[in-house]
Amino acid sequence: MSFVNYASREITYKLVYYGPGLCGKTTNVEHLHRSARATARGKLVSLTTETERTLFFDFMPLTVGKLSGFDVRFHLYTVPGQVFYRASRRLILGGVDGVVFVADSQRERLEANLESIEDMHECLREHGLEAKGVPLVLQCNKQDHEDAVTLDELRRELGLEHVPTISAVAVRGIGVRETFERLAKTVVSRVGRR
Repeated sequence: MSFVNYASREITYKLVYYGPGLCGKTTNVEHLHRSARATARGKLVSLTTETERTLFFDFMPLTVGKLSGFDVRFHLYTVPGQVFYRASRRLILGGVDGVVFVADSQRERLEANLESIEDMHECLREHGLEAKGVPLVLQCNKQDHEDAVTLDELRRELGLEHVPTISAVAVRGIGVRETFERLAKTVVSRVGRR
């Protein structure tokens, strides 16, 4: 849920990167952190395991400009993809303004993507939200793999045929900024209409 601080003249939106383990959620946020101006980005906080997998979440504040005299900030979160961290994922989705679903395009990861999208729907419902009511962008990551499924096939398998979709190779920064910008514009526009 967006937060307006009149004292500091700031509007803050919460965006969550969701998807199965090792799909590239953290890689997206790390790339955005590296490529943002130092004055626009906050500290990137990552709680990881010894094997560099996200344990609880990654978090990064990012200021992107002004809107009606207010600084516009996004708080970017990733969720842990591993099945046994469901409670963390549910908690992190609370108050969300928009979601990037990062799908792993490798054919062998289709089942993991399906389990993760269903989990996302369930967690949103537990917060009284439906996925159709939350701005959502599908990022088809790892499109550089030999066995990558097409964007159309991935959208169809995930039931996201009408969701904006971005092709990506997050480790090279391809599609990362485009994904963020697409969701950010949708969120700001939608919240602004309310």
